[in-house]
Amino acid sequence: APVARAPYRLAPSGIKDLSEQLKELSDKGCIRPSSSPWGAPVLFVKKKDGSFRMCIDYRELNKLTVKNRYPLPRIDDLFDQLQGSSVYSKIDLRAGYHQLRVREEDIPKMAFKTRYGQYEFQSMPFGLTNTPVVFMDLMNRDEKEHEEHLKAILELLKKEELYAKFSKCEILDSQSTVPRSCDQQPGYSHGSHQD
Repeated sequence: APVARAPYRLAPSGIKDLSEQLKELSDKGCIRPSSSPWGAPVLFVKKKDGSFRMCIDYRELNKLTVKNRYPLPRIDDLFDQLQGSSVYSKIDLRAGYHQLRVREEDIPKMAFKTRYGQYEFQSMPFGLTNTPVVFMDLMNRDEKEHEEHLKAILELLKKEELYAKFSKCEILDSQSTVPRSCDQQPGYSHGSHQD
């Protein structure tokens, strides 16, 4: 049976953010008005830059979801694969999850309730149990050498109409930064910032 919960109460600052983010998501085609029997409440999570990201509390839906058992790679295995490489590329997708489309029959389950009405995601939202594995599966389909990886990734981005955040991309860069957790990994460097 569909799960529906009442909206959470939001702080006055959250109400303004909610209105702006709903408009932005609607303008981008990520959400649409909904009359679904499903409905999850909205909450806000503070981002590193101090702004707030609208999140949907899909915990009840996640309890009913059949888990995708795609094997997420271990971070240490990924670093082992980088061992000996001298050139790296990094592509940061702008709102990456929101660029993945949801099957039409599953869209009503993505419904969420706000003081401004009920909406449903047409693209993958944050907070669903299977979103990270679906995204990782899409990104990990090709296993050729670096240039072939890059070509395949760029072709995939174009085909799936996924848009990169160019300010965070580094292509064929021998000085590419890796997250600080890699400090101890031989052969890796990190910059003064962390993504």
